[in-house]
Amino acid sequence: MKHPLRLLAPTLGSAVRRPGPQKVIRFVAILGLLLVPVQPFLGQIPDAPAPAHRASQSTAAAGSGVSSRDGYVGDEACQGCHQEKFETYLRSAHHLASRLPSRTSINGKFTPGSNILRTSNPYLYFVMTATKEGYFQSAVAKFPPFETISRKEPFDLVIGSGRKGQTYLYWKGDALFELPVTYWTETDRWINSPGYPDGLPNFDKPIISRCLECHTTYIGSLPPPLNRFDRSSMVLGITCEKCHGPGRKHVVRNRSKIPLRPGEVGDIVNPASLSRDRQMDVCALCHAGPGTPKAPAFSFVAGGVLGQFLSLPDNAPDTPADVHAHQVQQLSSSRCFRSSSMTCTTCHDVHKPQRDVASFSEHCLTCHSIESCGRYSTMGSKILRDCVNCHMPLKQSNQIFLDTDDRQVKPQVRNHRIAIYGQNELP
Repeated sequence: MKHPLRLLAPTLGSAVRRPGPQKVIRFVAILGLLLVPVQPFLGQIPDAPAPAHRASQSTAAAGSGVSSRDGYVGDEACQGCHQEKFETYLRSAHHLASRLPSRTSINGKFTPGSNILRTSNPYLYFVMTATKEGYFQSAVAKFPPFETISRKEPFDLVIGSGRKGQTYLYWKGDALFELPVTYWTETDRWINSPGYPDGLPNFDKPIISRCLECHTTYIGSLPPPLNRFDRSSMVLGITCEKCHGPGRKHVVRNRSKIPLRPGEVGDIVNPASLSRDRQMDVCALCHAGPGTPKAPAFSFVAGGVLGQFLSLPDNAPDTPADVHAHQVQQLSSSRCFRSSSMTCTTCHDVHKPQRDVASFSEHCLTCHSIESCGRYSTMGSKILRDCVNCHMPLKQSNQIFLDTDDRQVKPQVRNHRIAIYGQNELP
């Protein structure tokens, strides 16, 4: 193959009919992205020390940034005593938040014709392939009559249950990056990954700890750059101990049938027994936006005060919050929340999949009657199972969008601000 710079030497007129400056610039950009190795992510966010009261569980190991995991035992240890919840949780979006690649975990199609993402750039497209060696994304640039230039990287991690879509990550040594092509469930097609411009073969978006804190249970960080991790330490998915804290003492006690002494505190966190604020903190770790870290990622343990680990946007009533990842702020600004003792688990059972939106209405009816609804006189009992669609409508996110075919696609996410919306605000 010719040296890539020599590809620019011949007159391009015969190949693309005298392209304008923009085409030449794009050609150069594609060559650079395909042929230049991924550059390390050099940004650095200083890690604040973990609060002293959590030192035994969350203090970073000397020199490595890896938190102690001695007290953690994994989901299988929970299965024996919690079989029913264990089996339903395996199908939940939380459990499936991150997985290894397989034919069942990757929702996108690899069949010919369905495995290609064409871009707004006529000289660039992506191909998804499944081989005995694994699953791959390839960026292919063709500039007739020059040789085809391509870059291929593996699907190493699947991020997302697939309810709305999936994004994929790949390892380059011990550094983790996002692949440029995502699967979008609504359209059942491959699409440009969030934050990647259409028409360029970017493979260099780093994945940092705060991203993984919400999509995995744990991974140990390595010295900068910030997307370097101890791959062997990764615990995929959101496991039981993410919300219940380390379980080793609890498992040992129960297997040994050692009862708690009067006044003795239990060895496991039951979020339902926490105060309202601490219950909301467990959910806010991932459902209140990225925030600003005040301690190393994965330091927070259920039952702790999240504000000591993460600075989040204001939860004051009517604080503007995007529907993507700001569900806690939206709920907190709702009159229903402010005038009751409700929490996220008032409506959500995190131990099982919940897909029937209409079924959530039964929770509304514990405080409200259908006769009190302003539309009851015209709709009658038809509104019985439609509380959520009217009072928590789907809205487009302004913080996450995908570029494809010279247009932006914005996902619709459930608005968690419970309110009365006008007709023009409903989907």
